[in-house]
Amino acid sequence: MMPIRTERLILRNWQERDRELFHRINCDDRVMEFFPFRRDRAAADALMDEMRDDIGRSGFGFAAVEIAATGECAGFAGITEAEVEPHLARGAIEIGWRLAPEYWGKGYASEAAEAWLRHGFLTVGLDEIISYAVATNHRSTAVMRRIGMTEDPASAFEHPAIPDTHPGLKPFVLYRLGRDAWLKRNGAA
Repeated sequence: MMPIRTERLILRNWQERDRELFHRINCDDRVMEFFPFRRDRAAADALMDEMRDDIGRSGFGFAAVEIAATGECAGFAGITEAEVEPHLARGAIEIGWRLAPEYWGKGYASEAAEAWLRHGFLTVGLDEIISYAVATNHRSTAVMRRIGMTEDPASAFEHPAIPDTHPGLKPFVLYRLGRDAWLKRNGAA
């Protein structure tokens, strides 16, 4: 199933050459502004290995985003099972992204996300894809809106894994997109 190609990107499984960038985005204060922790190299390597294995098993997950013209890894995007119980139903599939700052503002997150929506709805056969973020993370929620997702205010939640020492990071918003709405938006209905 992988890689997935777009006009400017290659969405692929992780490679050894991606480790430095993966660590950098997971400890960068700008990238991790809405997370209460930073990962050291060992923790970043372990997470990258886990993500690579997940993709190997299921054919989807949080995959490397490579700039096709240069071969540079810019970060990651993908779909994966959401793990925020009891706030989200078991089996809910989320879409997400994380790019290094030098790749922000170029449309790469939206382009990768659009490709993952297509893959999720047409190849995997999902009925719905969700996304969630800290309520004040306006960059991420802007991408959610750009790719056609709609906020579900009734499903906003306080993230149970965020420690009380970071109260501003606890409130989360949730966005949804169903297959029928995606098909209509993309002229495939």
